[in-house]
Amino acid sequence: MTFESHNEFRSDTFTVPTPEMLASAVNCSVGDSIYKEDRDTLELESYIAKLAGKEAGLFCCSGTMSNQIALRTHLYQPPYRILCDYRSHVYTHEAGGLATLSQAMVTPVIPSNGIYLTLDDIIDNFIPDDGDVHMAPTKVVSLENTLSGTIFPLDEVAKISRWCRQHGIRLHCDGARLWNAAAEVGIPISEYCKYFDSVSLCLSKSLGAPIGSVLVGPHDYIEKANHFKKQNGGGIRQSGMLARMAMMALKTNYSKLTQTHKWAKEFGKWCEKQGIALEVPVQTNFVFLDPKKVHLNPAVWQEAAKKHNVKVMGYRIAFHYQNDATSIENLKKALLEAYKDSLVNPYVFRGAPKLYRVNSNSSELTMVADHEKQSTKVI
Repeated sequence: MTFESHNEFRSDTFTVPTPEMLASAVNCSVGDSIYKEDRDTLELESYIAKLAGKEAGLFCCSGTMSNQIALRTHLYQPPYRILCDYRSHVYTHEAGGLATLSQAMVTPVIPSNGIYLTLDDIIDNFIPDDGDVHMAPTKVVSLENTLSGTIFPLDEVAKISRWCRQHGIRLHCDGARLWNAAAEVGIPISEYCKYFDSVSLCLSKSLGAPIGSVLVGPHDYIEKANHFKKQNGGGIRQSGMLARMAMMALKTNYSKLTQTHKWAKEFGKWCEKQGIALEVPVQTNFVFLDPKKVHLNPAVWQEAAKKHNVKVMGYRIAFHYQNDATSIENLKKALLEAYKDSLVNPYVFRGAPKLYRVNSNSSELTMVADHEKQSTKVI
């Protein structure tokens, strides 16, 4: 079937629920999940916790919520800090949550190898709790897998995990696309998760569920995380319909992930043949163009995409199982058109790099027009 998202390359979050998912929601449980009385939600949490080899799971509205409450639960008395890759979603794209929700300092680290953090990178940037009152000590290390579509090597994760445990440092994984890593490497997801104290596993990206992530970890830790979830407005009453669709997405779409990786790798090779430089190797479902070498004019890029009926955003190109061959060919046409223009009219952007080039302010569709406004009277 052709999906509404067949031509969508902005993000794998644009996948849409299938008719089967929507139909499954009709027979969902309707218990109150805040009181832990919703059967479908409890089954989803338990199922994913077992897949991950953890004691318990917690269904959350989004990956951002799952990550933020995960890190907050690991932290006790400030001052403290979190160490992560400088590109990490928890640091760059979660609306400043670490500063506001956890009151945490952050040590953003640039990987010495340009792709992923190593144990040496972490040791070189680690701040011990040694009595020096001038600096906030490192209490949590947060890794992301995949990051920019690249897979964190399991042997390096194991080294980092051993060191963190030896030094009493908590280790969290933003596993929004850990499913992609596990599918590509061909190992159970528990093989990655066993090295972490907590893992956030997203269901609404490549897997195609409409909403949700599950945070997994020890039972007592998840109980405390649930407190922060409620505090941050994450309590859902009848979440069964969401949980039912998420379970179906996981069971029916996980096997489709490697096909999206194949499309992305083929597209990456095509880019290199055209002389279009890539920022990082293509290992899963993302292709990152190198903004320092490829100077696309955003307006030209968007116009070419519109002309060829594809949707793009910035220098990241995302593939998902709902794409189709025609749209991928159209994507090539649009990119080649914009790239050729850049060779004649290079566009140079100065400023902090932005992944999401989108205006999220109220649009005309969400604003009440003047003629529709009515005065309210208190009766």
